[in-house]
Amino acid sequence: MRRMRRAQTMPPCAQLACALLLPPLLFGGGVLAICPPMCSCARGHRAVDCSARGLSLLPDGLQHNIGSLNLSRNRLQDLDGLLSHSGHLRTLDVSHNRLSQLPADLPRALWDVRAAGNRLRQLEKNHTAYQWNLRTLDLSANELERVVFINNTLPALRSLNLSHNRFWTVPTNMPHNLETVDLSHNFLVQILPGSLDRLPRLARFYLHGNRFAAVGGRAFSRLPGLRLLTLYGNPWACEDEERIAALLAWARSTPARVEGCPCHTRPICGGAWPTPTSYDADARDAREASQPPMQAVTSAYPSELGRGTLDDPQTALPSTPAPRTPSTPASTTERPRRSGKPGSGAGVGTGVGVGGARSATAGLTALTPAALALNLLLTVTGLAPI
Repeated sequence: MRRMRRAQTMPPCAQLACALLLPPLLFGGGVLAICPPMCSCARGHRAVDCSARGLSLLPDGLQHNIGSLNLSRNRLQDLDGLLSHSGHLRTLDVSHNRLSQLPADLPRALWDVRAAGNRLRQLEKNHTAYQWNLRTLDLSANELERVVFINNTLPALRSLNLSHNRFWTVPTNMPHNLETVDLSHNFLVQILPGSLDRLPRLARFYLHGNRFAAVGGRAFSRLPGLRLLTLYGNPWACEDEERIAALLAWARSTPARVEGCPCHTRPICGGAWPTPTSYDADARDAREASQPPMQAVTSAYPSELGRGTLDDPQTALPSTPAPRTPSTPASTTERPRRSGKPGSGAGVGTGVGVGGARSATAGLTALTPAALALNLLLTVTGLAPI
């Protein structure tokens, strides 16, 4: 009995080890360190790249805690329900496959979904109804003719790419927090009233390469955050002034940048349009910039000092600079002190009597010719020179 009890009783340390290891093994954690053989993995096997592998089925051995999965450029046709258990998946790329619809039951933790270059024909409301965290959705280069969004869904979506599809009208009920919408290279001919009323944060709107002939000016007036609008590559009805006048008037007054103004009025319009007054101001500024700058009244003062052109000839400096005596280190010599102001007699006696050395200051240099003249006069009269 004792042996049987010992065999049935497990040491505490073994119990703890089993408690830590059994849950991962039971719930699929046994493949946490496994990367599918036909894929490449990084970041501890949480970033899986299976692109361009010729896959027609989802590869076996995918972890349940992967954060990024790249399945682009394969032959996948159906992924419905196959990724629902990947609750940590943030980025999914299924571009350039053969999908006819967006995979159903995608993980709700997704931030970025890229499904460009497939065969999608429509986007149903159930495909995105529960994607509360989705920020970027790329459905470009498909065969979409319509998309259905439910009000107040996709609250985190900021970027929506629907370019290179088959839309005839701008989709309605687009998520209200969108900042970038790309509808370029479709077959758009009109914007239904109210389609853009609930997009206060839309900043970049790409509509180039469509079939617009005219758009009412009020269509964009309800976009207070608009910063960039592209309109080039559309067959505008420039001969019909009544239909195009409202759009041209809006394009001239909007603070947004409009690339490809209708009817080739300007390559870029919008913002602050130049007025005749501003043109005159620009021309005046250009003329002033081409002329040499006016010299300030005080800017010539130092140069005039060097040329001796001051009004007072007694204080004017000579045109030829006075010879400079070799300088000695300040630590071995002491600068002689002057017993008066530079213009006083004491200053003259100090500057000439000591060996006739000239001072480098302006006052003593200016008085040197007067001292020489006095010395010459005393010599002629027979008096002792100073």
